[in-house]
Amino acid sequence: MTAGLPEPVPRGELRVSHEEREAVVERLSTAAADGRIDLSELDVRLDLALNAKTYADLAALTADLPPEVPVNQEPLVLRGGINGATRSGRWQVPARIAVYGGMAAAKLDFTQTECRLPEIEIEAHGQMGGVTIIIPDGWVAGTAGMDPGLGGFTDKTTSQRLPRTPLIRLTGTGGAGGVVIRHPNSWERRTQRRLQGR
Repeated sequence: MTAGLPEPVPRGELRVSHEEREAVVERLSTAAADGRIDLSELDVRLDLALNAKTYADLAALTADLPPEVPVNQEPLVLRGGINGATRSGRWQVPARIAVYGGMAAAKLDFTQTECRLPEIEIEAHGQMGGVTIIIPDGWVAGTAGMDPGLGGFTDKTTSQRLPRTPLIRLTGTGGAGGVVIRHPNSWERRTQRRLQGR
């Protein structure tokens, strides 16, 4: 008489490793830094994470946090070329974007997007035509990595970040055409209100 094979164990009941616990600890720390959970809640969750036994234990600690974006996700590349290029309206925002002004300019407009990412990396090169980036009110840009080049770099954004909005990490160079990051102007705001009223 042969013994039957053991029943497969559901993933949630499988044991976790030290590395998997540490990954959740890092994710929780990032969530606290972003203002998604407060410090007292962080302490409780960290203790539970470090003592977690199974995948189900860990999953419960991050169930109410936005999903992580794969590091190897391909970046969106926008090139102005000789005719110009614009990405606007409703579009899926990736975690990494590279934008090149080319000869005729490039524009990234985030005002109608819905983005759940905590952070977006944008590498902008003004080249000859320049690059314009428009972000909604409440989004904040980190611009320490920008080189103004000959065309210059202009940051017209505010520093007041609303909860659950992404941080734009902007790097690159102004080139000859320059790079501008700003919130919508009055004409763009009127256009947006008209579109929302349809």
